[in-house]
This record gives sequence, structure tokens and C-alpha cells, in this order.
Amino acid sequence: MSIESMRHSLAHVLAMAVKKLYPGIKLGIGPAIEDGFYYDFDELKIEEKDLKNIEKEMKSIVSRDLEFKKEVISKSDAKQMFRKEPYKLDLLKDLGPKVSLYRSDDFVDLCAGPHVKSTKEIGSFRLTKIAGAYWRGKASSKMLTRIYGVAFSTEKQLNDHLRMLEEAEKRNHVKIGKELALFSFHSESPGSAFFHPNGLIIWEELMKYWKEEHAKEGYVLIRTPVVLNKSLWETSGHWDYYRENMYSFKVDDEDFAIKPMNCPGSMLMYKEDLHSYRELPLKMAEIG
Repeated sequence: MSIESMRHSLAHVLAMAVKKLYPGIKLGIGPAIEDGFYYDFDELKIEEKDLKNIEKEMKSIVSRDLEFKKEVISKSDAKQMFRKEPYKLDLLKDLGPKVSLYRSDDFVDLCAGPHVKSTKEIGSFRLTKIAGAYWRGKASSKMLTRIYGVAFSTEKQLNDHLRMLEEAEKRNHVKIGKELALFSFHSESPGSAFFHPNGLIIWEELMKYWKEEHAKEGYVLIRTPVVLNKSLWETSGHWDYYRENMYSFKVDDEDFAIKPMNCPGSMLMYKEDLHSYRELPLKMAEIG
């Protein structure tokens, strides 16, 4: 049994527990991730304090030693089965004529697997937090409720990880930034820092150091746009492989995205001229 299979199975157990406690919810997706798992739900209104009750229900499900049974059915049968689950129907659009699902007791989910054989193989876990997540990572889609959890093979591994998280929280940059008047965060621009005077002093010193070190190594500085057309991201491969994790939007019916990295824009700079091998390596640097 792999730890990834166990974590994936816990995502299903989480969905089972939430579905039982909140029958009216709609199911999104629930993969294994580093250190744990998550599941996305629509029409679920809960607070952090509700996680204990959900976790209790999960442990009750795990104790029942339920099997994870794989089934392969036709897409048309799957559409009928998930007719009341709009997000599963959306996923079915991208699948072939045959689809796989996993059944545990009276719960069934659209899934390619793999899973553990039964819930008795599930180790120690803890639900950790609630977050918002756009369906398929698209800002134009509905915001769903995501529940995160961590899971490990043993209770000791879980407790060690939770202690590490506690120590990390003491050093949380949001907390420290506020205490030292370095920067703050505001809902009007999620995830973006508003730098205060003390914070900007540190920023400017870091930029000075960065420029000095790059100059020593013979780099020249460039700047490329933050927003670039979809066509570039298709060429670079980002659009096909990482689109769900990119911030994209339309302007005059064309798709654009905020760059997740600098190199595709740098390639356009490189193509401005013909280059001899004698010029190589070209050393260009950019603050992304």
C-alpha cells in the first residue's frame, strides 16, 4: 500500500462523512496531495469548529472496515448515476466512453484510483483547515469549499508533522509581517502584499544585493510583461499542463494569463535577433 493511495482513500472517506452530515451538498474532486488530501464541496456552509465533528464521522467510517470496490461503467450510465451532481457531470465531458468509479458501502465516486483495499488500511489523519477554491481553478467559476487534511502511516508521524506545523505557524510571515509593520494583506487583492515603510526598506536592500550579485556574474537586466497571451503559454506547454493553477482572463475575447514564470517572455526577447554561438551564454536576469 502506498501512502498516496491511503491519502486518496481518505479524501473519499471525507466526502462520505460530509455527505452524511450535510446531505444537500454537491461533490467536487478529492485528490491526494503532499502530506495529505482535500475534497471540494458546493453548497457547504461550515466553520473551522465543524471539522472536529466531520473528523469524528470519518473515524467512525474507517472503523467499519469498508472495502473500496472499483467498477467500470459506460459514460451514459455514469451520467444517469451522477445526474444530481453537476461537477461530476462536468468531469464526465472530458472522459471516454468507459469510466471508472469506486464504491464504499452506499457511497460512490467517479475516480480512476488507486485506493487501499479497505478502510482498515488507513493510518492516522487530522482535518486541518477550510479554504475557498474555484472549480477547476478558473476564477470565472463558482467558489467551492475545500476541506484539507493531513495523513500519515502512524500516529507518531502525524504528531511530528502537526508539531512542525505549530512551529511553522509561530513563524508565519503574515503574523510576523504585521507584528514588525513590514507588510499587510487585504481582501481587495488576495495573496498580494501591501508593503509598509519598514518592509520596503528590506525589499530595496534585497533588490540592491540581488543586482550587485548578478552584475558580478555578468548578467544584464531585462523586464518582460506580467500578462501574456494564451498563444505563448500554449507554445511553452503551460496552458496544457498548468492551466488550472494559472490566473487567466479574457480581454476583447482573447485569453491572457499572469505569468507563472519568466522564461517564456525571455524567449521572445531572445528571438528579437539572430545569435551566434560565440555570444553564448547570454546572461539575462529579471525580477519576476
